[in-house]
Amino acid sequence: MEIKIVEVTSRKLLRTFIHLPAKLHKHEPNWMPTIYFDDWNFFNPKKNHQFDACDTIMALALLDNKPVGRIMGIIHKTYNKLRNENKARFGYFDCIDNQEVAHALFVFIKEWAQKKEISLLVGPYGFSDKDIQGLLVEGFEHMPLIDAACNPPYIVKLVENEGFVKEIDCLIYKFPVNLALPELYYRIVQRSNYNNSIILVEFTSRKQLKPYIVPVLELVNKTYDHLYGFVPMSETEIHELASRYLPIIDPRFVKVVEKAGEVIAFIIGIPNLTVGIQKSKGYLFPFGIFQILLATRKSRQLDIMLGAVRRDYQGTGIELVMGISLLESARKADFKELSTHLILENNLKMRAEVERLNIPILQRFRVFRKEI
Repeated sequence: MEIKIVEVTSRKLLRTFIHLPAKLHKHEPNWMPTIYFDDWNFFNPKKNHQFDACDTIMALALLDNKPVGRIMGIIHKTYNKLRNENKARFGYFDCIDNQEVAHALFVFIKEWAQKKEISLLVGPYGFSDKDIQGLLVEGFEHMPLIDAACNPPYIVKLVENEGFVKEIDCLIYKFPVNLALPELYYRIVQRSNYNNSIILVEFTSRKQLKPYIVPVLELVNKTYDHLYGFVPMSETEIHELASRYLPIIDPRFVKVVEKAGEVIAFIIGIPNLTVGIQKSKGYLFPFGIFQILLATRKSRQLDIMLGAVRRDYQGTGIELVMGISLLESARKADFKELSTHLILENNLKMRAEVERLNIPILQRFRVFRKEI
């Protein structure tokens, strides 16, 4: 059997690249496809401005001329300059359970990176932390989330067998909405409510929410800049991201804190989309969008998508004001569970807040590294 690696240089090959995971994992019980409409925009340099700051390459592995694997290489020049690093990233790696195929794909990316004088390969990672990051290494029995990796266990072994070791882990926690909170939390919230300069803003419509989306994402730039893999969003990216997510956001589960008319904190939750995306098989049209919307109405799990508190207000109780308000809204809407977004294992402040309530880790995702 002959393994051949081909660079993705045409729309036909890109289609194969995008749809290959569905063919590889269609029998996996918990597997979830991506939304293909988003993929076509994401992998299009004319529509995804992240390409402007990066050197990239995409490749397919063919076994006897049949596509059996894929991988993407990314050198984020802006990130490397900001962090004074010399890294390349591999992302969107997937293949059959065959070490020779995996090896051929990684050799291809390694040689590409070495030609560009790169000394370290990390991944799976996309352009930034807003993309899928890491491989699922614990919690395979649980259903996947829209912004988290979805891979069978053998993929982890394929990567480890190529000499990759742990770089950093990301964690997801899940807990019941009716979780009993310490009385101290409510006293802190009550004390915060006496501060007339701090205003909790809640929403009942997307029209009310729309003016806040850009300020919220601008706050992400100010508060996430120290986190692993984060790249500040340009003004264009902020507006594109706002347009992309506004239609799926339920205003009831967005909480914003203002002071003197300035956004200083926010949290966004969305009804879980997993079942709807699985039923749609990744297609929005002609009926997939209705399957996704119906599933969100039936979902009893709320997923935290994003949140931030301005640094000078962290630890002041604002986190509890938003969190308790979000839990109250979730209870009123008859949600039963709440899942966190990905939390970096070295984000000790956020982990401490969750683990203080004896909430266990639900899933663990790992970014790997290898000197090349």
